[in-house]
Amino acid sequence: MAVASEADLDRQPDWSDLNRTHAHTLVQRMGIKITEASAQRVVGTMPVAGNTQPYGLLHGGASCVLAETLGSVGSALHAGRERFTVGIEINATHHRAVAAGQVTGVATQVHAGRTLTTYEIVISDDQGRRVCTARLSCLLRDAVPGGAGGQGAG
Repeated sequence: MAVASEADLDRQPDWSDLNRTHAHTLVQRMGIKITEASAQRVVGTMPVAGNTQPYGLLHGGASCVLAETLGSVGSALHAGRERFTVGIEINATHHRAVAAGQVTGVATQVHAGRTLTTYEIVISDDQGRRVCTARLSCLLRDAVPGGAGGQGAG
């Protein structure tokens, strides 16, 4: 898995196995797999099967879950070990329907400040066609002493 840079390693959470970190969460139930992760760019996949609405098409909410997951992981990597991140705003435009296969999301850092991050997330189908474009903003907070908050993402 990619990381931002060697210089940033000491301030980043231990994301050596992001998929294991998300065990027993919505991310796992939806079949989301992180394939690349750095503060600047996060890539992940999600199957269409099991994430559909009654017409058999990818549910728009599932696209939002994928988008928020990827953007939140990037934000958490930007925040580092001593801070945590919470999503505060997401919007999504759904461009085309998908009925089978998997979708791939790419979250790209747009803004990386001390208290706020913003990511653009492009979700594409197996043919590389854009399915959804989303934007996520996250608030960065200091970790609460005693562990509450921690390295949360998503």
